[in-house]
Amino acid sequence: MKKIKIYCVTNKKIDFINSKNIHFAWVGKNEVPDSYLTCNTKENIFHKEKYYSELTFHYWFWKNLLSKENDDTWIGFCQKRRYWIHQHVETKIDRFNLDQHLLNEIDDTKNIEAFICKPISTNGVKKIKLLKRGWRNLLKNPLILTHKKHQNIELQFDMHHGYGNLRAATQLLNKSDRGEFLEYVMNNTKFNPHIMFISKKKIIQDWFSTLFEWLGRCEKVFGFKNLQGYDKTRIYAYLAERYLSFWFKKYTRYKEQPWTFIDV
Repeated sequence: MKKIKIYCVTNKKIDFINSKNIHFAWVGKNEVPDSYLTCNTKENIFHKEKYYSELTFHYWFWKNLLSKENDDTWIGFCQKRRYWIHQHVETKIDRFNLDQHLLNEIDDTKNIEAFICKPISTNGVKKIKLLKRGWRNLLKNPLILTHKKHQNIELQFDMHHGYGNLRAATQLLNKSDRGEFLEYVMNNTKFNPHIMFISKKKIIQDWFSTLFEWLGRCEKVFGFKNLQGYDKTRIYAYLAERYLSFWFKKYTRYKEQPWTFIDV
């Protein structure tokens, strides 16, 4: 079994975790708690935190810490409300028993290169929401209203993060991914959420370099001034979330790992 070094990105102090495997990374504007890592020093994009969310720390880690890690170290990322667990259980997991369920180590198997979150579904949307937020998609494909298989990743993104934005961003991907990613978001009704993954140095380097190069191109299209409301303000994080689901499945031997939500 191999220990995992987990970085938990948060803007609130977390006082219910005792695991020594978890290192807290601060992206908040308030005073930083003792022992928390910060991401507003050295090479950083802290001024974009409002738009990039936990990616603000991911970028800082990539530029300033990743090179110092050993090649064989398993490194993971989670966030203040969502944590890796070793298995699903019938018992409700909350802040009082979370420690005993946290994923702290994994089998260092040659067959697995990365862990991503168990997927969530995009279909089963209430008809009133489809009519209110997805009417433009319905004009193009009325079957969306009655057939769940048409309630895909692209529809969900269009409804919540701006119509056409995912497709526009897709056109800025590298040619090697562009067509496949578009097919992925059109033909799938599940994705692996929360920009959470566990992997080793080389794959992390490849992922971050590809991701942030793409998001840099996206900034030239979407900018920052016109990003209003929670759903659109953090569009760069939501784009990364959908792309992670595709990228790790294409480029790694992956396993889908359970996770849990803790209200804080």
